[in-house]
Amino acid sequence: MEVIIVPTAQDVGELAAARIADLVASNPDAVLGLATGSSPQGVYAELHRRVQAGSLSFAGVRGFALDEYVGLPLEHPESYASVITRDVVEPLGFDPSNVRVPDGRADDLDRAAQEYDEAIAQAGGIDLQILGIGANGHIGFNEPTSSFASRTRIKTLAPQTRLDNARFFDNPDQVPTHCLTQGLGTILEAREVVLVAQGAGKAAAIAAAVEGPLTALVPGSALQLHRRATVIVDEDAASGLKLADYYRYTYAHKPA
Repeated sequence: MEVIIVPTAQDVGELAAARIADLVASNPDAVLGLATGSSPQGVYAELHRRVQAGSLSFAGVRGFALDEYVGLPLEHPESYASVITRDVVEPLGFDPSNVRVPDGRADDLDRAAQEYDEAIAQAGGIDLQILGIGANGHIGFNEPTSSFASRTRIKTLAPQTRLDNARFFDNPDQVPTHCLTQGLGTILEAREVVLVAQGAGKAAAIAAAVEGPLTALVPGSALQLHRRATVIVDEDAASGLKLADYYRYTYAHKPA
């Protein structure tokens, strides 16, 4: 695992976007795993700037969203199908037919989850998975005690997760109680993972995921098992890391 500490949240977005842009430049039909929430917004904003400048194109890139609420209408502004369209597909110029979101409205949710994993495999697997992390250490919607071998499936959202996401809804009671999410096993199959986090509110989760024990109580710690995981954080999110000085030193002396 590579841990990169940068001064500001804007720097987090710019560095992660540069990693993604390099991949897309070398592989125009790359497959990206697309996270939602507040953490990757700076990444998408920087990618949008590059698209507008004409230096980057997502026309041939394929994407798979991490998760979707169960039971929320497709047209609801906070369904992740809507969010992905609004925040990623349209500003970055994806072909909408190349981007897939788990079907949280399916009559058979188990089958929909299985088909989602199959679709990822048929696309050749995910080249780079973008991730954020929840205050309780979840990645995707894999709440604490999720199996490291888990596949895309239905999950019950933890009360803290629903509370954290209530800011996107008019009323906390409107936040769905269930979701379909890529499993930790699914996420770990991506060839590369880039996790971004900003702010002191994520410091404890980052410290536990990066430096704590490998434990299902902190789903993000599963990334310790990944062969190519990069964690990019600002100084506030890095404030709980015991080896912060070492991470700064290793990045400053990283071979070209």
